[in-house]
Amino acid sequence: MGFFLETLFGGLMAGMLYALVAIGFVLIFKASGVFNFAQGAMVLFAALTMARFAEWIPRWTGLDNMLLVNLLAACVAAAAMVVVAWLVERLVLRHLVNQEGITLLMATLGISYFLDGAGQLLFGSSTYKIDVGMPKDPMIVLENVFQGGLLLSKEDLYAAAMAALLVVALSLFFQKTKTGRALRAVADDHQAAQSIGIPLARIWVIVWSVGGLVALVAGVIWGSKLGVQYSISLVALKAFPVVILGGLTSVPGAILGGLIIGVGEKLSEIYLGPMVGGGIENWFAYVLALAFLLVRPQGLFGDKIIDRV
Repeated sequence: MGFFLETLFGGLMAGMLYALVAIGFVLIFKASGVFNFAQGAMVLFAALTMARFAEWIPRWTGLDNMLLVNLLAACVAAAAMVVVAWLVERLVLRHLVNQEGITLLMATLGISYFLDGAGQLLFGSSTYKIDVGMPKDPMIVLENVFQGGLLLSKEDLYAAAMAALLVVALSLFFQKTKTGRALRAVADDHQAAQSIGIPLARIWVIVWSVGGLVALVAGVIWGSKLGVQYSISLVALKAFPVVILGGLTSVPGAILGGLIIGVGEKLSEIYLGPMVGGGIENWFAYVLALAFLLVRPQGLFGDKIIDRV
């Protein structure tokens, strides 16, 4: 039982991080109707910016307080993501208003390759370290309940807490603020939103900036766990089945979808992997997403599209 609970906990922690990346997809889709293929590249670019400036700032300024250095590096990375959002709106989105969805999808694919190339050009292609002070040592809990107790990762706990706080903040932002309601209106109909005075360009800059900040948090957490390397953008691919499972327009759906996939892939790898030769963890999420597409294309919490004729 103890081993099962450890596996379950590991799956929940991985699922929370998948959900954090998926939320970036949901935010941008909710506010612009764009399926942002570049979200993985945004995670990588934000993490690279944070990691490299955390190295450069002590060299340039002589600071040796790592808390202050990380704070400054995070501010620079956040500013960089806002600049990326402004450039995306100015150079791409404003020229594609009311275009077909496939056109916008291909545009985000181009943005993805551009960010990958720009990150390699500006920051290099090595593996870099992000150390924001999250404890790496495991801890043992419930020793009185299970023999030997449960082995849990403190780093995973801290990461899950950060992700949960960000999710709560984003949910309140979308539901309770005037800007959040404007974002939802723009997602429903660009022209109608413009006709009632909602500034489309400003809204798109805001939502891509928020998506960039979410990407920064996800990049910092993944970078702390795995190191900042180009495989991080591949980790972000797990967000695709998460949003398919939870629904493209639902933040709670992204959270639940991430948890389901995180737990499902860990448990299936441990208990079913030995029967089929292993590797289930690599494809479980995509098979589950395919099954949902066949029976419930809008996902668990997505808006059902009804066409009346």
